[in-house]
Amino acid sequence: MGDYKEGDIIKGRVSGITKYGIFVHVDMAYTGLIHISEVSNEFVDDIGKYVQMGETIYCQVLEVDEKKAHLKLSIKNINYKTVAEPHKIKETRLGFLPLKNALPNWLKEKMEEYNI
Repeated sequence: MGDYKEGDIIKGRVSGITKYGIFVHVDMAYTGLIHISEVSNEFVDDIGKYVQMGETIYCQVLEVDEKKAHLKLSIKNINYKTVAEPHKIKETRLGFLPLKNALPNWLKEKMEEYNI
């Protein structure tokens, strides 16, 4: 919590969308606002095209107000979309059996490739 400085890239959750900007929940103490002018270098007619409620995004800190625990943020010059969490691997009853069955063929192919 806290200890933010100008230029930092931080992660936050979109907690509100208005015509003039995006409210971001940063941590238990800090909130932030991305003014519409800090959403894109292009004209922004609908902020909803950029973010959705509850979405986690990256933001660049422009200004820190320690007294109010508030941050002025921007997303226009960074890749603000977080990487989707990797899909969890679903375990099957076969376990490693498909790999075990394929291994002899892989070994044979490599041995032929190297003329062993």
